[in-house]
Amino acid sequence: MLFESVAFMKLADSFGDHSLCEFRRAGRGRASLSIQNLVPADFLRDRFQAAASVLLFSATLSPGVYYRDLLGLPEDSRFTSLPSPFSAEQLQVNFTPKISTRQAHREASVQPIAELIAQQYRERRGHYLAFFSSFKYLNEASAALESQAPDVPQRVQHSGMSPQQRREFLAGFREESGSVAFAVLGGVFSEGIDLPGEQLIGAFVATLGLPPFDAWHEILKHRLHKRFGAGYDYTYLIPGLQKIAQAAGRVIRTPEDQGVIWLIDDRFLQPQIRGLLPGWWFKTETAE
Repeated sequence: MLFESVAFMKLADSFGDHSLCEFRRAGRGRASLSIQNLVPADFLRDRFQAAASVLLFSATLSPGVYYRDLLGLPEDSRFTSLPSPFSAEQLQVNFTPKISTRQAHREASVQPIAELIAQQYRERRGHYLAFFSSFKYLNEASAALESQAPDVPQRVQHSGMSPQQRREFLAGFREESGSVAFAVLGGVFSEGIDLPGEQLIGAFVATLGLPPFDAWHEILKHRLHKRFGAGYDYTYLIPGLQKIAQAAGRVIRTPEDQGVIWLIDDRFLQPQIRGLLPGWWFKTETAE
C-alpha cells in the first residue's frame, strides 16, 4: 500500500489537462482513485525532441495528423503511405444506403441485416464474420437470422469466453462447411487473428464503431477539441473507423485471398467517412 501510494503521488505531480483524475465507488469498501492519461503527447514530446530523428511505422498510423497531435510529434513531421500488397480486385466492398445502425434505428435494422447476411451466404457459401457494436445487438441479429433463414449455419461469440472457448470458436473457421460467426467489434475476434484463404471469405460490419457517448468520452472530446480543434473526430470518428478497418481486414490476409465486405450503415457513403477507410479497398482510389 505504501509503495502504491508513493507511486500515485509521483504520478500526481505531473497532473495536467492531458490527464483525468477519476474516483469510482462501486459499493461499500470498493472504491478506486485513478489518474488516466488522455493525451500522451505531453510525455512523449521531450523524448522525440531529444532524438536526432524518429521513424514511426505501422499499418494503422493513419491519418498522420491525428497521430502527430496525440503523440507530440513536431509540426513539420512528414508522412508517407506505401502501396498495399493487396489490391481492390481482391475485395468487393458493398454499401447499404437504406440501413441505419444508429441507436434509434437499431430495432428496425435487425431484419434487413439478417436478410442481407442470408442472401450473401446463399450466393457464396463459406466462412463469414459478422461484427456488431454490442452483444445485445449481435444476439438480436443472430436470432433474426435463425428465425428467417434456419438453413444458414451460425456461431455466436459470448461474453466472457474462456481461452478454450475462444480456440474452439476460431477452430470453426477451419471446418469445410461454412458458417456465419457473430462477434463484437473491437473484441478478440476483430484484430490480431489470421484467417487466410477459405477460412474467411467475407465480413459484415453492422456499426460505425463509435465509442459510447458516455461522460468519460465527452470529457475526452472536450479536452481534445480545446487543444486540437477536432474533438469529435479524434474521440469518436477516427478510433471507430480504425476498428472497422482492423475487423474488415481479417478478410484479405494474403495476395491470393478473395473476399467481400458489407459496410452496413448509410453513413459509410459520406465522403468524410469513406475517406478514412483504407484506400486500396476501392478501385477509384489509389494510395499515395
